[in-house]
Amino acid sequence: MDLSLIDKVNVIFKYIFSSFLSIEMFIISLLLFIILVINIKKKNYIIQIIALGIYIGFIFGIFISNFDYVKYCIDSFVKKVMNYIYFPSTIVYFFIIIFCTIMIIYTLYSKKMTTFKKVFNYVFFSVLYYMFMSFITLCTYEMVDLLDVPKLYENNVILSIVQVSNFILLIWIIFTCFYHLFLFFKRKYD
Repeated sequence: MDLSLIDKVNVIFKYIFSSFLSIEMFIISLLLFIILVINIKKKNYIIQIIALGIYIGFIFGIFISNFDYVKYCIDSFVKKVMNYIYFPSTIVYFFIIIFCTIMIIYTLYSKKMTTFKKVFNYVFFSVLYYMFMSFITLCTYEMVDLLDVPKLYENNVILSIVQVSNFILLIWIIFTCFYHLFLFFKRKYD
């Protein structure tokens, strides 16, 4: 397909008004959007429950009507995750470090974050920075081109650094999710 962005938008607009079904889907989506925006100020609990039911019902409907598609998507996702675990990408590793930089800046300037969580973040992000610096230094010292993925996989130390860094980030993500869940329930029930 050799269409410009404007042509692609035109194709979508033509589709929206091409049949009764597409018009109905557009109107329903627009109404749901308007109701949710209006509900931001009103904070009506019933509207939130209905919207949640609509979105969960939509996903549930996809599970029922297109089970093979859902199964294929989940299988592909798991394969990609497993492929990344066994053959980590240095490109993703670079973006992980950018994410860590953003999170450490957020930690530095956050007034809401507890001292424990700040120290926890500093420890994990310092270790991740050390691992990334080791990765870059080792690649430079061993004269391994960062764009030559097979060469990177031949060096066990480089591969181990990237895999352990990913594991450390995963531990941080899991802990942070449980930490925020704990704070949520603490606020709710205390």
